[in-house]
Amino acid sequence: MQINQILSSELKSTAMTKKRFATVAIVLTTVLAVLFWSYLPMEIMGGYRVGNAFMRLFYSGFIALTISLIIVLPLIVTTRRDYARKQLETLKRFRHLLFLMVKRDFVTRYRRSVLGVLWSLLNPLFTMIILTMVFSTIFQSDIPNFPIYIFSGQLIYNFYSEATSGAMNSVLSGATIIKKLYVPKYIFPISKILSATINLGFSFIAFMLVFMVLRTPFHSTMLLIPVPIFYVFIFSKGVGMILSALAVFFRDITHLYGVVVTMLFFLTPIMYPVSILPPQIFHLIHLNPLFHYVEYFRDLTLNGTVPGLWANIICLGFSFGSLAIGVYVKMTHQDKYILYL
Repeated sequence: MQINQILSSELKSTAMTKKRFATVAIVLTTVLAVLFWSYLPMEIMGGYRVGNAFMRLFYSGFIALTISLIIVLPLIVTTRRDYARKQLETLKRFRHLLFLMVKRDFVTRYRRSVLGVLWSLLNPLFTMIILTMVFSTIFQSDIPNFPIYIFSGQLIYNFYSEATSGAMNSVLSGATIIKKLYVPKYIFPISKILSATINLGFSFIAFMLVFMVLRTPFHSTMLLIPVPIFYVFIFSKGVGMILSALAVFFRDITHLYGVVVTMLFFLTPIMYPVSILPPQIFHLIHLNPLFHYVEYFRDLTLNGTVPGLWANIICLGFSFGSLAIGVYVKMTHQDKYILYL
């Protein structure tokens, strides 16, 4: 009996905890980043290795982060198989609640509205028309298919803004349920992100209608549109989990994030071409994840080209990096929510 207790305590002490997984990921990312900084060919890094030292570290770091997450995530599933299975079973048990929350958001959004769901089509259309009228005289000569150019950037930005803003307030708005019942806290931000995904679907219908009305040529690469949508969905999910946790402990984040979203709108080339930016700003804008998602989407829809290895690596780095941080923050602090709601 005593031997069994000693063995069980040793197994618990050597078990891979969240902190140890995070440590492994950080160390592996650091080592790979240093190696890539020194030895990785310029072509693999998209030709960006020459220039600012900070940007060189940024590009090296993202390749290293992506590879380390690809290594660590299967390691988590393998070593914490029981925990992963338990989380999946919990999500399956509460799937009906998740469905009801998404349905409630959708119904509430269009309650007592004459046009109802049509507003999901009309809102992005009206915004695109206004932005086109305002900026067409400035940039239209530099950008072919200017309305489509604006709409494509607006589509990705609006989804991210709606998904993360809704997820940020989701736990606070669900405080009544959390205080009375046991509910996995990650369901609340996930429901808001799924609601934003439904609205994205309607906006995409409007996007395709504009394509047909303007007689813009369709490219076979548009079949790959789910890829950037998947990237930005995962990224928004990770950011939403982080924001929902921060909003519980620091209410000021709900006001500050409005400023951040506005800043991202102007730092994302939605209505202006990237070519007008000076070299210094051009490098800095690569720190904005939405820039990469928008460019990926435009390559498929407007340019008819498939983004290369570097574009996919950096999109994966942003997406799975934010998801890993979001899951870590949520799992570490969700038991303390009840004390602050």
